[in-house]
Amino acid sequence: MRKYEIPRQERRRTQWIFIVAVLALVAGRISVLTSREGDTAFGSANDRSRWCTIIALVEYGTYQIDDVIAIPSDDGRRRPFDTIDKVRHVGWDGQLHYYSSKPTLLPTMLAGAYFVVHRVTGLSMIDHPIYVPRLMLLLINLPVFAILLITMMLTIEMVGASDFARRLTMAATCFGTMLTPFAVSLNNHLIAAAATSVTLMIYLAVSEKRRDDFSGPSYHPRLWPWAIAGGSAAFAVANELPSLSMFCLWAALFVRMERRSLLPFMGAAGVVALGVFGTNLVAHGTWSTPYAHRSVGETLLRWTVEHAVPPPPVAVGQDGVMLDSESVLASDLNSIDLLRKTTGIEIRSLADGGYELRAKFARDDDNPIDQTRFTQLRLDRSVIGDTTTQYTLARWNDWYDYPRSYWRETQRRGVDQGESSRIRYLFHTTFGYYGLFSLTPIWILIFPGLILGCQHGPIETRRLMASIALCSAVVVAFYLLRPEIDRNYGGVSVCLRWMLWLAPLWLFSIVDEISDLADSAIGRWLTMGLFAIGVFSVATSLETPWQSPWILRFAEFLGWLAESTGS
Repeated sequence: MRKYEIPRQERRRTQWIFIVAVLALVAGRISVLTSREGDTAFGSANDRSRWCTIIALVEYGTYQIDDVIAIPSDDGRRRPFDTIDKVRHVGWDGQLHYYSSKPTLLPTMLAGAYFVVHRVTGLSMIDHPIYVPRLMLLLINLPVFAILLITMMLTIEMVGASDFARRLTMAATCFGTMLTPFAVSLNNHLIAAAATSVTLMIYLAVSEKRRDDFSGPSYHPRLWPWAIAGGSAAFAVANELPSLSMFCLWAALFVRMERRSLLPFMGAAGVVALGVFGTNLVAHGTWSTPYAHRSVGETLLRWTVEHAVPPPPVAVGQDGVMLDSESVLASDLNSIDLLRKTTGIEIRSLADGGYELRAKFARDDDNPIDQTRFTQLRLDRSVIGDTTTQYTLARWNDWYDYPRSYWRETQRRGVDQGESSRIRYLFHTTFGYYGLFSLTPIWILIFPGLILGCQHGPIETRRLMASIALCSAVVVAFYLLRPEIDRNYGGVSVCLRWMLWLAPLWLFSIVDEISDLADSAIGRWLTMGLFAIGVFSVATSLETPWQSPWILRFAEFLGWLAESTGS
């Protein structure tokens, strides 16, 4: 063994100890995971939503979760599988059904794992809602987390930094970021981070090989590195849509490195895209995800009706108008040509419990209404002047508005109400209650790390650093510019979970900066202090990631703000 390889081998042993330790820690937490009520192993409405789809696919053969969410508890007082993260729309059979609001590809893939568990063990998640989810999490999260950790270990070893910097960065990967608490619950954030880590490792490995003095000029890898990179980058997008920005940058980086990489990179990404849109089409009958169905759809018709006497008063509801006279409604609609051109129409209007069916119309009396061929519409009514009523007929496109929906403006609670001030939102997502830098202060090193990384090192690394900086800025701006309902800090969770997929990129960007700081004793103690605060944040969150950050909980304890509630 060469002399210079001895420190590397010792460091590698330490890194493996870190990996084994954190995987054992996560496995232990999963093994005792229980809901607040103690009757399931589901952490919140968020993961229950995906579990519902998994159960429905394997045990009912459908994406519709009506039967799952209706299952009562043993005492009959609650529905342990129910979730607020659901939508309702007309299914393939023409009837209204409930569906998970989460993207369909991931739960479809995990349903395959549950199918095997269900067939091999004979255990059902409905009959054993504590032990089967725990077993599933051990089979899913531990391998995914291991992939993340191992690829990051290989990535860190490719950075020309000091031994101290490499060891500390690996320790931060295992114990110092908020990804670790999410390893104990079913979620998309851990998977997106692991996919990003795989892409990062492949990019660095190929670029390092091409820089090698001996093999660089003649090194032309086969298709598989490019294909795996494209597939993993696309899979990150399938689990975290804002990572689409990094996907575009990854494509440019790989093509700039090797033009031949474009076809396999995009080919593998196309397979993932086919899975995303294909499963969504099967589940919802449309290419667009449930997130795209949160408003009134296309306006089909507007018309006015003149009355001999003033029409009845209009009761204004949350998002429309409550129609208070069915006789007037029917007489007004019967004269509209649109009704004679369609097979069947449902008219819905705002009622106390949500938008409810008010009337059904067929083309004519000889053609009875076929429920399976109905077009859902929304009718809004407003009074113009003293004797004129204006009607607007639009397609029904708000899947989140149904009786007792949590997502109606009057029903949302706590953090889910959204932050009205973008300035407060920016503060609390950076240095406040949900702050990236207050919860994980080692991220402060990202700024000097990216700046220096864009100026020094091989050209491929400099391009990568610039891409990470650009992507980070785009993602922050994306969430900052979201409408108020979406500015909810990620709901009730231990951090701003939507940014977790960037963790592998940020860890890579700070290795050299830690190495520079480690040249002095003060710098080493500073980086260890930043790392220690991150470990503290992780330790306060291992029970479940579906709780408020420790800073917010401490502020509530001190009486600085009211107790937070929400999803």
